[in-house]
Amino acid sequence: MTYLPGGQNICGISIGVLSLESYFPKPPGHIKNPSGLPFTTTYEILHGITVPELLNNPSPDMLKPILAAARRLEAQGVRAITGSCGFLAMFQKEIADAVSIPVFVSSLLQVPLAFQMTRAPVGVLTASAPSLTEKHIAGAGCEGIPIVVQGLENTEEFAAVILRNERNGMDLAKVEMEVLESGRTLLAQSPDIGAIVLECTDLPPYAHRLQEVLGRPVFDLTTLSTMMHEVVSRLKYFGAN
Repeated sequence: MTYLPGGQNICGISIGVLSLESYFPKPPGHIKNPSGLPFTTTYEILHGITVPELLNNPSPDMLKPILAAARRLEAQGVRAITGSCGFLAMFQKEIADAVSIPVFVSSLLQVPLAFQMTRAPVGVLTASAPSLTEKHIAGAGCEGIPIVVQGLENTEEFAAVILRNERNGMDLAKVEMEVLESGRTLLAQSPDIGAIVLECTDLPPYAHRLQEVLGRPVFDLTTLSTMMHEVVSRLKYFGAN
């Protein structure tokens, strides 16, 4: 009989999520909608840290509650930690240093992979292009990689609900149209883009439509989280010799 040391209240959790405080809808594909994810999750809410706050007023003062939440996730027994907003990339190093399990708080960590796979500029679709700074790029290890950025800061529905926090209700069909239009704009400004990385965790629900329209590989936080789940929770292979 195998002896297990115990110590966790709930067992078998693969991915822990550092979750910004937000109350708008999260369709399947969003990291904060576990019903659509192919792995188990648990969440630590970063109370008081909202999307507008992280994008417009990032501060080292945010680190203390973020690191405390990461340590709580580790204590719960999760095997890896991610985040609910790609702009946490600026704290990637500090969070990874604070725990002893893998940390991947931004889908931007896939930018180097996308570039090496295609040897072409990588398109980044982000919630807000002006808010995406060199600190985020450096935090994700993307320095020196040709990147073309397109933001959704000039949209109507997406910007009102997610960037400005004006209300919780959201027209998902309208957001999808805005996301697709932003993707078309991204490809129009740089037709040589080899792959697209969705920085924003609110975009994966529309990734399949973006790929249909743009005809490029599309990376997002859900693809990265799925890969990390497979990395930290390996299963035995079955088949015939």
